Amino acid sequence: MKHSAIQQYDYHAWANRRFFDHLASLPQEIYNQPVKSVFSTLQEVLVHIYQTDTMWLSVMSVDPFEKTMAVINEHKEKSAGSSLDELKALYEEAVESYTDFFDQVNDPDENISIHHPRNGRLETPVAELVRHVVNHGTYHRGNITAMLRQMGHTGIPTDYVFYLYDLKNPTN
Repeated sequence: MKHSAIQQYDYHAWANRRFFDHLASLPQEIYNQPVKSVFSTLQEVLVHIYQTDTMWLSVMSVDPFEKTMAVINEHKEKSAGSSLDELKALYEEAVESYTDFFDQVNDPDENISIHHPRNGRLETPVAELVRHVVNHGTYHRGNITAMLRQMGHTGIPTDYVFYLYDLKNPTN
């Protein structure tokens, strides 16, 4: 049985895929349509989720701070000006990287030591950082839903319970 934090990450990937698919079904121009919100475009918030996910994977991998900063810059360059399809492909690469990482983690509840120059050292389980990534994504998927509504479109349900239903009945 999967560790609960890893299942939560699977939910996060599922919910993000649902949004990518939903956005692909809407008029293409809304992807970069300016909106007065926390982010100025849907593309901007999706890029933010992608970049943050990849940054946290570097942190969980216990990369030195300088390497994590290089990862951030690399993924900023990769995703700059990306189309919805391009960003979805980048996101799928990130999901594969997380899957590979989880395959290497012996115990997600075991502490790792991370260091931030300003905030200092933190001893925390990988599982807690995974939960942070999932929570961050949930928050920003809410931003996307609000932005869609401002543009006259509906969002898509991505509640955890719908993920569980989808696991039980994948054809729904």
